[in-house]
Amino acid sequence: TLICNSSTQTSENGIGTFSNIIKEPHKYFDQVVITVRSGDGGHGAVLSLPRTPMKGLSKKTDRTLFHKQRKMKRETDGTVILPMGGHGGDVVIIASDKEKDLLEYHKKRKHFAKRGGNVDAMGLLTPFIGDGAAAPTLHIPVPVGTVVKRKRGGKLLADLVKAGDKVLVARGGRGGISLVEIPKENKGHLQPAIKAPTLKDPDDKVLVLGAPGEEVTIELILRVVADVGLVGLPNAGKSSLLAAVTRAKPEIAEYPFTTLMPNLGHLPGDPNDGDGGFSKGPKMADLPGLIKGAHLGK
Repeated sequence: TLICNSSTQTSENGIGTFSNIIKEPHKYFDQVVITVRSGDGGHGAVLSLPRTPMKGLSKKTDRTLFHKQRKMKRETDGTVILPMGGHGGDVVIIASDKEKDLLEYHKKRKHFAKRGGNVDAMGLLTPFIGDGAAAPTLHIPVPVGTVVKRKRGGKLLADLVKAGDKVLVARGGRGGISLVEIPKENKGHLQPAIKAPTLKDPDDKVLVLGAPGEEVTIELILRVVADVGLVGLPNAGKSSLLAAVTRAKPEIAEYPFTTLMPNLGHLPGDPNDGDGGFSKGPKMADLPGLIKGAHLGK
């Protein structure tokens, strides 16, 4: 296994200038700090019952109200299930074979998930009101072999060693609940039949609001670049060997330091897998030529 130690030269806040990244990407491809934020939860709603008088109801109106109350979704104890705001989007970091380095995240350092949907209601309690839509999970793909840490405190969150490994780094906000506001003239007539969480105090409206999402600063370190690494002096034939035994097409020339960034290729896999022998073989890396001071980024 090839272990790459980052030689990134950064400013005091740990972030190198973008001009340096363009000029010398080999110093930055294996480490980056990003900020992620999960989505806020959607809001619930304050719902009211139809304003019907307590006395003098016609039999038809009574039957209609009773029929609607029967259609309500209920718990086992008969309590009406009220709609909730949608859950905010989670943020997940996932290892992918399609990613080779972390340079892309130097260009975009902030990643925000979407908020959950609000309860879409006109204000009246009906059996047809649904929950707010849950926001999709935001997946951030990184190369296989990426270590995920919290920037503050350096807590290790995950070591993504194979494709498909993932870690939840920010959980979306919970959706707000809904409450029923019962008019004074209806309390004696409908409240026993409805049996739902009610708005008893104006301050209870805060319960309707969705919870905010989390904002976290994450450090990504590409620890394992490949299974096999080719090291040696400039013009030793490393790129030629990689091109000969894999499908990689590195730049090959007679002058030194043609290779400034590691080139990756897959060695043939098991021919019995029916995949052509290339998609599951070990990964080989052609590394820049070694000279004195290479560990300093020269």
